[in-house]
Amino acid sequence: MSLTGCKSMSRVNPLLVLLLSITPFAASSAQSRDLPPGPLQAKMKTACLECHDSGIIVQQRLGKAAWTKEVDKMTKWGALVDSGDRDAFIEYLNTNFPAEKEPYVATRTALATKK
Repeated sequence: MSLTGCKSMSRVNPLLVLLLSITPFAASSAQSRDLPPGPLQAKMKTACLECHDSGIIVQQRLGKAAWTKEVDKMTKWGALVDSGDRDAFIEYLNTNFPAEKEPYVATRTALATKK
């Protein structure tokens, strides 16, 4: 039987299209590492994860001056950080991701090991 003669192949299943379109997002969020617990974790998620995955934060190893520049830059770019929380954000990041901390090593997944 030829595929061109099959009527069911000419119709697109909307559910299949939706499933295929959200699969990359589900996979990327499942592999995302969460921000460390602490009193600012929820505010950090609100401010930072609006634009990018937590993985971009947890892999960083910066000193306090560099974290200060990052927080100020992100705030200028639109991150919702209350002015009263600025110093606490910097302290949270500097405490959890300091320059002297061991480098971040991403976990390998079965998907990442396939070639």
